[in-house]
Amino acid sequence: MGFISEIFGYLLDWLYNVFNNYGIAILIFSVILRVILIPITIKQQKSMKKSAKLQAEMSEIQKKYKNNPEKLNQETIELYKREKMSPFSGCLSSILQIIIIFSVFWLVSQPLTYMKKIDKDLIEKYSNEMKESGYNANNSYIQIATIDYAETKYQEIEKQLEQEDVEHKEELKQKQDDYNKLRLNMEFLGIDLSKVPTQSLNDWRVYVIPVLYVLTSIASIKITTATQKNKQKKSIVVSEDGENNEEVDPTEQMQQMSNSMMYMMPVMSVMIAIVAPLGLSLIHISEPTRHLRIS
Repeated sequence: MGFISEIFGYLLDWLYNVFNNYGIAILIFSVILRVILIPITIKQQKSMKKSAKLQAEMSEIQKKYKNNPEKLNQETIELYKREKMSPFSGCLSSILQIIIIFSVFWLVSQPLTYMKKIDKDLIEKYSNEMKESGYNANNSYIQIATIDYAETKYQEIEKQLEQEDVEHKEELKQKQDDYNKLRLNMEFLGIDLSKVPTQSLNDWRVYVIPVLYVLTSIASIKITTATQKNKQKKSIVVSEDGENNEEVDPTEQMQQMSNSMMYMMPVMSVMIAIVAPLGLSLIHISEPTRHLRIS
């Protein structure tokens, strides 16, 4: 996963250098990432629908050969071969998406390593300096805290260098250069993306991004649910006595499971958002295809 984080880091760093703003870079990076994931998402959804349609045939096979396990396995394999489908095709797509999600998490939580490609010795040096000073000691995201610390120290040295009688000027400049390597512009619309909501309870601005995520999630879920209802298909079977019986779409059960996950994921993400740096939470807001469904 670290290898994927390295690759994504080049893209995020390029976007940051273009816009000189971490928030804007994250938003555009997230959109690009979601576009890249669209083919995988489409393939996964098609696989789920096809798998659901096979359940009716599987049920018949299980009933027919319930006392003959060997024949049951043989017929099951033949069914998948006939439909040109692998029982694990949906799982592979899900695993790939999980790998990408974790890679992005590591990228955003360790931007000095994966994005800025800063030497680990330099990161460790100033991370230890930060810890020894007691600065931002509650932040469990060391690199995010180090970036904030480097910004503060850089500004302090800047003020010192403005004085005419400053001592050890060259030494201060060297240290300022080191701090400058660790700096990132994390101010986005007046919000410091390095902050963690649970560690900045007195700052109302830290709640803006998690709240926006909740609102966009609710809107996305409502739109997706309405679309699914409009596209849901049921075939009408007319019996010999003239009564109409509805035959439920075989994908309905699978869709219900998908809907449950669709509601659970925003809740889980919000729980993560309040204990993670705001830069990580910002990624979720710009996920226009996170509830993509194939009709």
